[in-house]
Amino acid sequence: MQLLIKIIISVLIILFATAIAKKLPSSAGLISVMPITGALVLVWVYLENKGDSILMQEFTKGALWGIIPSVLFFLVAMICFKKQFPLSIVLIAGFSAWLGAALLHQWLLK
Repeated sequence: MQLLIKIIISVLIILFATAIAKKLPSSAGLISVMPITGALVLVWVYLENKGDSILMQEFTKGALWGIIPSVLFFLVAMICFKKQFPLSIVLIAGFSAWLGAALLHQWLLK
């Protein structure tokens, strides 16, 4: 049941952001990167691990430093869109940049 609740909440947030994107694309962009996703995961991790403070600290540290690869993804995507690349190229370039930064992120946090 808990998994179903997680799925429903996540889908509702995505549907909300995509509905807003039709009229207010920059607001939808803001909603899609809001800390609500991180906060939801934080709640689930907290509840599933009885508030283990060390686990919570490590999660928040990873999330904080994980912002950098996400910013890189959107920066590369924005540059690609400015150059009018097709969506497939934008996504490949963005995820490649994100993956490289995410691998560096994991290596640095060890």
